[in-house]
Amino acid sequence: MRINIGLESKEMRAVWFEDGIVKLIDQRKLPKEFVIYEAKTTEDVAYAIKDMVVRGAPAIGITAAYGMAQAALQRRDIDDTFEILRNTRPTAHDLFYALKKMRESIIEGEDPVKKAEEYANDIIGRCRKIGEYGESLIKDGFRILTHCNAGALAVGDWGTATAPIRMAHRKGKKIFVWVDETRPRLQGARLTAWEMVQEGIEHAIIADNAAGYFMRKGEVDMVIVGADRITSNGDVANKIGTYEKAVVAHENGIPFYVAAPISTFDFTLEKGDDIPIEERREEEVLFCRECRIAPKESRARNPAFDVTPAKYVTGIITEMGIFRPEEVWKLKGDK
Repeated sequence: MRINIGLESKEMRAVWFEDGIVKLIDQRKLPKEFVIYEAKTTEDVAYAIKDMVVRGAPAIGITAAYGMAQAALQRRDIDDTFEILRNTRPTAHDLFYALKKMRESIIEGEDPVKKAEEYANDIIGRCRKIGEYGESLIKDGFRILTHCNAGALAVGDWGTATAPIRMAHRKGKKIFVWVDETRPRLQGARLTAWEMVQEGIEHAIIADNAAGYFMRKGEVDMVIVGADRITSNGDVANKIGTYEKAVVAHENGIPFYVAAPISTFDFTLEKGDDIPIEERREEEVLFCRECRIAPKESRARNPAFDVTPAKYVTGIITEMGIFRPEEVWKLKGDK
């Protein structure tokens, strides 16, 4: 992804492996600070995933792959590492997909670092293909709504939902992006907007509950979101609030697309109701950063994801092409 630091602009990834250390852009610090977090042990990697130093399903998977490689180099018990990392977050399928692939390759005696790099390069390459397929859906002058951050930070490079947007922008199409703020952790306002600034893409941040207003006014031409898990029937788990956007888009006749690599598909689950939904600490709702915004007597609920039924999804943009939800079974053999 393009990073502008002072007068310097360079390309870098959100997660990489260097000298036995898993290095990550600390997403908790953006956009105020650009900080590299160094995970030197399995526990550090687990913390990075659980505390959202890294987030976004594909990026979590890449981080886990590097974590397994690191553990192998440090001669740690691979099954123990597998369990520690598996128990960090329950919803994003890429985590389990990456861990399974890495454990199998390490047991078979393959070079763990080489396999982790291959995994990262493969996922990023798949997301670039998502951009190539998805770009064809974007017409010159389109106004696109996003939710949460499904950008390069959530993958390592390119992004999922933002890959078609980046590709369209780099091809010279004039586009505008509505960026949902995405409470409670503000991944849209903090991270997607930051990525749009880095790429020079015109955008505006809106409150989550303003999206319907702009849809009804005819100021949204399409919605593109990412996914944390997609089931066999095409139901989609994504950041909390996605379901609402899909319903309102449907009501207003606006195409609603999901962008995700095959690693995000979980064909062992029949429908979205089978997906485990993570519920995070109530403090994330009661506070905005260090400032408490609710009465001290108040409690909160904080589901991190919701499920959008397949009937509200126009299409799913993958590295294999664009599929209707009822067609996702065709991808099972490519996983």
